[in-house]
Amino acid sequence: MNLSFFDQFTSPCLLGIPLILLSMLFPTLLLPSPGNRWITNRLSTLQAWCINLITKQLMTPLNTNGHKWALILTSLMVLLLSINLLGLLPYTFTPTTQLSMNMALAFPLWLATLLTGLRNQPSASLGHLLPEGTPTPLIPALILIETTSLLIRPLALGVRLTANLTAGHLLIQLISTATAALLSIMPAVSILTSIVLLLLTILEVAVAMIQAYVFVLLLSLYLQENI
Repeated sequence: MNLSFFDQFTSPCLLGIPLILLSMLFPTLLLPSPGNRWITNRLSTLQAWCINLITKQLMTPLNTNGHKWALILTSLMVLLLSINLLGLLPYTFTPTTQLSMNMALAFPLWLATLLTGLRNQPSASLGHLLPEGTPTPLIPALILIETTSLLIRPLALGVRLTANLTAGHLLIQLISTATAALLSIMPAVSILTSIVLLLLTILEVAVAMIQAYVFVLLLSLYLQENI
């Protein structure tokens, strides 16, 4: 029973076909149909409004030089948002619960922001390792601490996203199992747990959106430090 709780973090299969392939077809329904206009219906208008809102929120803390990253950051936000929300559907698999995938997204982008700062303004980028006015005896220790905090940033990005989504999925699994087990024994308690399950599912939808936003927002803040 304990091992079955973690089976949800592996891609389910039907007749040897991973069902994640089927779930990945749903975003294609959101693609606009070919036409001679950019916005053809209300869904396209809603999509354009959401993308515009996301881009505006991500570009607010950045200066003009950082606006070159608008396409990368907005695309990453839409990707994480789609993956996180698709993972809440039944019989699907959430790739962002895997630390390997989150690190594969976090590390290259963090490294790109770091190399951008070292190339464009090396003195200012290295100056973050030693705050102004530091006492001389504390300089070696402070440089070591700041360097460590800089290097664990991608790990913190990946672990934060993985831990939050994994915890939410496990809670949903535990409460849904309890609801099914109590249905024949204590129906009243089962109804209460089903209400809790519904509220938790709504909360998990919010967590999926917030974690995607936090992941990209922190990357934009790291970028701002280096431009």
